[in-house]
Amino acid sequence: MSTPSAGEAADGLPDGLPDPLSDHLPDVAPRLRELRRGRRLTLEAAARRAGLSPAHLSRLETGHRQPSLPMLLGLARIYGTTVSELLGEVPPEREPIVRGGRAEPFEADGWTYHQAGGPGRAMQPLRLEVPYGAQGDLVRVHPGEEWLYVLDGRLRLSLGDAVHLLAPGDSAHFDSLTPHRIAAAGSEGAELLFVHTLLQSPAADLCVGGSAPHA
Repeated sequence: MSTPSAGEAADGLPDGLPDPLSDHLPDVAPRLRELRRGRRLTLEAAARRAGLSPAHLSRLETGHRQPSLPMLLGLARIYGTTVSELLGEVPPEREPIVRGGRAEPFEADGWTYHQAGGPGRAMQPLRLEVPYGAQGDLVRVHPGEEWLYVLDGRLRLSLGDAVHLLAPGDSAHFDSLTPHRIAAAGSEGAELLFVHTLLQSPAADLCVGGSAPHA
């Protein structure tokens, strides 16, 4: 990735020129600074993760520059929030009940995911259908915790060097910085309840030997 030249900001605009988005965005500077400090990130560390220079991030946090939309998306991901929250938009009141069949299931790399909770929460609950052989070689490592409960079938759970076989009624709760791998242990596949804390790391940091993190 090329480095901005002297006098040029990370978004490609020379310092001192007006940002074309500046008239359309509210002042996000205080929120950017508050979120970074709340995550205990230094200016240098946050800038490095966002692909910005510390000087440019400092200008964003002091209101001397307005972020572009790609910058907002990147910073929201790093700080574990949404662009709407960065812009100070008030979220609608959250519905505490999730009715069965309300949301369509979705599939990723062979697994079928059924949403079992509301969006924007600190935890994401799902009901998973895991066919035999799907994602069996995918090892995940990421910050947070995971909890799962086997509803049907048998599950093979690898945690570090240990391998556990789980039957219906068995559950597991573990630190997801431990390298882990989830696979159906029998040809009938497995169905499980699954809860994990929302991921705040780039997808490239989450997987070894595969392409998809938890959806």
